[in-house]
Amino acid sequence: MNWQFSFGWVFVGFLIFAAGGAIVLFYRQIADNFASGVASYDRVKFWGIIIAIVGFVIMINLHTLLLSAFVNLIKP
Repeated sequence: MNWQFSFGWVFVGFLIFAAGGAIVLFYRQIADNFASGVASYDRVKFWGIIIAIVGFVIMINLHTLLLSAFVNLIKP
């Protein structure tokens, strides 16, 4: 599979990366309002970091390479 750069995926990845960054930045307010409060601060921050990492991988267009490698491992 050839790696190909796409500005569309950069934009989508940046939006996902920004959403993850916003979750990490405002994790206390998010946990207080949408989760179980103080008990879930670390969990909300953890998922925000995971979302930011996924957004970064999409932003540098490695998601197609990783997904195709994963599918090639599964298919016989």
